[in-house]
Amino acid sequence: MESLAASAKKLPLTNNVVLDQAAILELIDQLRVAVPPEVTQARRITEEAGRITERAREEGDAVVARAQEQAARMLEDRELTQMAKQRATEIIDNATREAVEIRRGADEYAAGVLIRLEGECIKALTSIKRGIDMLDERHRPLQPIRDEEDTALPIEVAQEPLESAVRP
Repeated sequence: MESLAASAKKLPLTNNVVLDQAAILELIDQLRVAVPPEVTQARRITEEAGRITERAREEGDAVVARAQEQAARMLEDRELTQMAKQRATEIIDNATREAVEIRRGADEYAAGVLIRLEGECIKALTSIKRGIDMLDERHRPLQPIRDEEDTALPIEVAQEPLESAVRP
């Protein structure tokens, strides 16, 4: 090729030359035949390396994407766990407050019932005491009443039924 280029005719006023097309094509064919199989194999290896590199890049991108998705899910799970813990704490706090209120209400109700019961017991005890006093009066001996002449007259004690004395 060098000798063809050196012996080629120059075009006037330029650095261009006119080459014999048939001679150049024959040289290219000879070069193709003369290229060792290692060069062709090297070209195939280079192409295969490019495909392998591209496939590895795609798989690496897929791995990174899956890792990012998993990390996002883990963060989401963590946030959900924290939210669940916070909600559980709120529920427990509300339940504790409600339990205190219910206990207070129950205590107030019980106190009211006991106060009413105490009043009823006091009424019952008062009636019982009146009944006992009335029975005591019935068992006392008759006391004579002295009149102006100092004469003893018997006194009649009113006899009420026991039931009326027990009523409040």
